Amino acid sequence: MTVVSIKEFASNQEKYFDIAFNEQVYVQRESDNIMFIVSRDKKEYLAPDEDFRRAIAIDELFDTVKEKIRKKYPNK
Repeated sequence: MTVVSIKEFASNQEKYFDIAFNEQVYVQRESDNIMFIVSRDKKEYLAPDEDFRRAIAIDELFDTVKEKIRKKYPNK
């Protein structure tokens, strides 16, 4: 198992995809504690966490954002 930062992964994607043929590569974004796996085994993935359970649909997000923009800029 190899763990790398998202910046390192982005800089050397080919290298880590080659490594993923033989072992799992965990790519971690430390700023918000998100991790994903690069692997040949398509059956393995991370289980949803509390952040995922609290997530909202994109339509819901757009409605909320539009409403807030209209309140902030009522004359535009």
